[in-house]
Amino acid sequence: MRSSAPALVLASGWRVDVDGTAHASLRCAGTRGGTADVTVSAKAPDLAGAARVAFTLHVSVVPFTTQG
Repeated sequence: MRSSAPALVLASGWRVDVDGTAHASLRCAGTRGGTADVTVSAKAPDLAGAARVAFTLHVSVVPFTTQG
């Protein structure tokens, strides 16, 4: 799993349950706004054969307004 903008959206964790359900943990910057694409490969790139993209998640981050 990788992010196109790690300063904005960082992929911080990944796990697959025994039933095959995958869970991704993402951390988003709270003070910056923007967009990022998080891409997940169908298999690890270090295994035989080329890794292919399983899906791409488009993330939009909107910072919360704060009062001083």
